[in-house]
Amino acid sequence: MAGGSTTEPAPQAQVAGRRSRLASPAAASALAALVVLLAVAVIPLTVLAHQGVPANAAQLMIGLPMSAVGFIVARRQPGNPIGWLLLAIPVGILLSLDAGPYAWMVYRLGYRLPFGPAAVVLESAYFLVPFVALPPVFLLFPDGVLPSPRWRWVLRCYLAVAGSLVAAAYATVAIIIVTQGVHLDASGGLAAIDHPSGSTAWLSKANLLPLAVVAFWPVFAGRLMLSWRQASGDRRQQLKWLMTGTAAAVAGFLISNTVPPLDPAATAVGVGVVLPVCLGVAILKYRLYDIDRIISRTLAYAIVTGLLAGLYAGLVLLTTQVFQIHTPVAVAASTLAAAALFNPLRRRVQQVVDRRFNRARYDADQTVAAFAARLKDAVDLDSVRDDLAGVVHHALEPAYVSVWISQRD
Repeated sequence: MAGGSTTEPAPQAQVAGRRSRLASPAAASALAALVVLLAVAVIPLTVLAHQGVPANAAQLMIGLPMSAVGFIVARRQPGNPIGWLLLAIPVGILLSLDAGPYAWMVYRLGYRLPFGPAAVVLESAYFLVPFVALPPVFLLFPDGVLPSPRWRWVLRCYLAVAGSLVAAAYATVAIIIVTQGVHLDASGGLAAIDHPSGSTAWLSKANLLPLAVVAFWPVFAGRLMLSWRQASGDRRQQLKWLMTGTAAAVAGFLISNTVPPLDPAATAVGVGVVLPVCLGVAILKYRLYDIDRIISRTLAYAIVTGLLAGLYAGLVLLTTQVFQIHTPVAVAASTLAAAALFNPLRRRVQQVVDRRFNRARYDADQTVAAFAARLKDAVDLDSVRDDLAGVVHHALEPAYVSVWISQRD
């Protein structure tokens, strides 16, 4: 057209612009503020409902550290959906934590408060949110993109199954509320939700959906193992961080289900603290290569602690049961023996663990030890200087090495 022309933005550009505005540091700050408000409301609601404050405070450990890591990742990498998932999960968890005592106040304590049915519905989502939203984090790790276009259908199938599970869960609660009313059990949940009957009997078939969701977990784990075998450099270190956090989360879950006094603290520490921290470190690539040192130190101290605990228990049983010495001196002697063995045992175990899991440090220690042995018999200053420079270069691999020797008359 004469006199100038106008161009309209392409649809792809409009979509990208809307996405950038939605996934922005401001949006991350807003979600983080929501998490803080929901977390602050947990304690007063729990007190007003006369429920256990320590239990709900322990459950906050799942939400707050994960939201902090999600906030940092979302602000620094707004285009990475992992940060937004790590923010969305605590929002769902904290909504459920707030809704539980709120519903208790309405239906068991007789408070005249609005949104009682909504609170009952939200309360049922505590375990559902991380159960559904956490697995895609592993599939999208670490850059927030799928490994290849072929994985799109896997993600779509998972989203379809997970969406059906969420819809079925909320439908179960809504139908029970409408048809049978709200009757809370001693734990604060709907009394009829575990054993649906009558008009809700068909909902028992929805129990297959959690199994369908779980069936995707080995697929995602297999993808990570394959990526780890093919990766090198930073990507391999990132996957090590993820596997370390996952191992801590699984260990916390197993401990919480086998040691009742630690439930739910063990799960909170594993899933809510260690796993998101490892994810954040791996995604942001902050001090990645310290993971080998962390793994070796953790394994070494865990092995030493187990061995010393077993030795201490054995010595106590030997002195009290076999030799029939029932005095504080026997226990004190066992304690001193275990303490005396700590450093020698730790050094030996650390060498074995470093040889397998922290090879760089092990090789560096061996190189320095060999240099120290040669230094005992060295008399030529130039040869010592050259040997020292070679040892430093081999152990630390610096870009430049220089040795300065002070000349004294």
